[in-house]
Amino acid sequence: MTTPKSEQEIRDLVSKAYADALESASEGSGCGSCCGPTPKGSAAKLAGYEDELAQHGEAATTSFGCGNPLAMAGVVSGQTVLDLGSGAGFDLLIAADKVGPSGRVIGVDMTDEMLAAAEANARKAGYTNIELRKGIIEELPVRSDSVDWVISNCVINLSPRKELVFSEIARVLEPGGAFSISDIVVDDLPAWVRENRAAYAACVAGAISEGEYLDGLEAAGLIDVAVAERMIYDAEQLRAIVGSDLAAFGFDLATMPDRFNALAGKVWSARFTGRKPA
Repeated sequence: MTTPKSEQEIRDLVSKAYADALESASEGSGCGSCCGPTPKGSAAKLAGYEDELAQHGEAATTSFGCGNPLAMAGVVSGQTVLDLGSGAGFDLLIAADKVGPSGRVIGVDMTDEMLAAAEANARKAGYTNIELRKGIIEELPVRSDSVDWVISNCVINLSPRKELVFSEIARVLEPGGAFSISDIVVDDLPAWVRENRAAYAACVAGAISEGEYLDGLEAAGLIDVAVAERMIYDAEQLRAIVGSDLAAFGFDLATMPDRFNALAGKVWSARFTGRKPA
């Protein structure tokens, strides 16, 4: 039940959790992992994607995001966008729309099932400007100074070495390039959350504070770092985000309303923006 300690244990847990989540979502049964795709009324579900759902609704059923990193991001035709932890590719399709045929979109993910799903979604939608690469976000298989935008959606919180991820963002961005990252942040979580495997897979136990996130991005040499928007979760939204995972690991949710109430206001989705110095 406790959170894995080694970096590889964490990656193994996350990869398996998302492979299982993808299978459940594809079968229509849904799952709770990381703001998962189940229609539970959670405000986290596909936050900010109203316009994109009409065009890419099928791919959206396997999205596990907590926000819309491309909202108001300023991505334009001809640019190169890199998605960290690209999953089944929902954000890749949206980015491909924005950069057009003359632009390029790169998705990096460590889970084979996610890469296969993203490739299938891109092929089915007819996109030829999307490239998938297998790798971890702490060691991106991407050339330095080569992308205009880095985006990510509810992924960096899962990393055991967030400082390396922030450094990699700074490395791969070309001078003047920008980032837009939606992620879960937390404030003063109790021990039962920090030590729980299900809560880690659900993007909560491994999350850091908003202040630590901002400091980490700035320490990597990125500038104009800011929080563009926030979505603070109440107890019912937290139950929708985390509940299925906790139940899968043996928790009796009927005994937990007080615990979810205690977490209300301590977990939220934030969109971080900034750029690399020109």
